[in-house]
Amino acid sequence: MTFFLGIDGGGTGCRAALADADGLIIGQGQGGPANINTDVEGAAVNILAATAQALEGTGADPRDLIATLGLAGGTITAAIDRLVLLLPFARIQIVNDAVTAARGALGAQDGILAAMGTGSVFAAQRGGDLRQVGGRGFVMGDEGSGAVLGRALLSMAMRAEDGFADMTPLLQHILEEFGGIEGIIRFGNGARPVDFAELAPRIVGSDDPAARQVFDAALGDVRHILSVLQGDAPLPVVFVGGLGPAYAARLTDWPQRPALGSGVDGALLMARQMAGAA
Repeated sequence: MTFFLGIDGGGTGCRAALADADGLIIGQGQGGPANINTDVEGAAVNILAATAQALEGTGADPRDLIATLGLAGGTITAAIDRLVLLLPFARIQIVNDAVTAARGALGAQDGILAAMGTGSVFAAQRGGDLRQVGGRGFVMGDEGSGAVLGRALLSMAMRAEDGFADMTPLLQHILEEFGGIEGIIRFGNGARPVDFAELAPRIVGSDDPAARQVFDAALGDVRHILSVLQGDAPLPVVFVGGLGPAYAARLTDWPQRPALGSGVDGALLMARQMAGAA
């Protein structure tokens, strides 16, 4: 029997779903972060753990699976090549998580996807043609992401301590919590994107002036990206991810609609299309 595997993986965790030849989901699993831009080997371990959960009780062998993986960092050729060597699947397709998220959220409909989580990535679909932008990691991009928000907050806390920005209750608390400027630097030297993103809930929806300044700047970045993607023919926007609702509430410049499905749904669809089953 043919089995299909769909994986949706980002900086916070990964999700797996197993479907039979008819497209019926018969198993699901979860694992840790799967950002192959930052940690290929760790992503492989977490993908295999999520897959093992999805396979429990199904009788499916991972070596027989037809799999599509939508992963953060899924545009990095070297990382993809390395990951393929670490996975046992019979057939494998690795794309950026924006692609699978867009396929799941938009289906065949025209629209713009804004995936806002630990990282961020965007996609626009017109007439079945999908254009993905962003998703390049929080060091070089990921505008509006949780990781970028957290990094910006820590940077502002250090500037405030130096007298270059207004000190606020939130910034003072951050400095005390991290052990001052030196503590923030130590944290930053070893922190992963998901570690920075843990600060995002303190920013989104906060009344602290520093939090508002950080989030307003992020809103400006995301609004600009969506404006460019709109082009001459405006499209509805679908916000997904942990921070999606916060951006959806503020970026009401265009019509919005809910996602039709998840990134896992999109990955399963693409796996079945790869095998000619959909």
